[in-house]
Amino acid sequence: MDKTSGFEVSRRGVLATGVACGAMVSVPAAAGQVQPATGSAPPTMPVTLKVNGTSGTLDLDTRVTLLDALREHWKLTGTKKGCDHGQCGACTVIVEGRRINSCLTLAVMHDGDQITTIEGLGKPGDLHAMQAAFVKHDGYQCGYCTPGQICSAVSVLKEIRDGVPSHVSADLTATPQATAAEIRERMSGNICRCGAYSNIVEAMQEVSGASA
Repeated sequence: MDKTSGFEVSRRGVLATGVACGAMVSVPAAAGQVQPATGSAPPTMPVTLKVNGTSGTLDLDTRVTLLDALREHWKLTGTKKGCDHGQCGACTVIVEGRRINSCLTLAVMHDGDQITTIEGLGKPGDLHAMQAAFVKHDGYQCGYCTPGQICSAVSVLKEIRDGVPSHVSADLTATPQATAAEIRERMSGNICRCGAYSNIVEAMQEVSGASA
């Protein structure tokens, strides 16, 4: 190709063009056009929780989970944060008589609700029957999942007493029994990475009065 009929891009020209473009990108806009970063405070609202028989009101970010409200604001650290995705059950608490994963629900959704954590079930010297049974049957090893396991276990036995069927209930109209199969199915959402499942079943059956 005849260099006189077009144009020739030299290496020096390419480098000069690149430097010029880079300089243009790095130069900030005129001072009058720069907008300072602004961030409004997150929305909050007063939330009254009735935890373990004590009522209190907190001004909470509306995005705060019930788990974080209990741990960070109420300082009840017995309720554990495991997966934070509702898959391990370590954060199980009892709300209005029913067990829930506290990491999957917002604190503002439970304004005025009665909430029971592991601290509210019993304490050293005055253990709940389920806590005592877990100790007797060694229903824990590392102990991290134990608060959620116990809260769930208490609720499971209540579900059985109330006649709530499960996936393994053969007769949906009959009162379910605290069999090992029923307990294992209902407790399947509470993961024990140490593998103390058989001991947990034994503890629950003792509390329920069922035979192993």
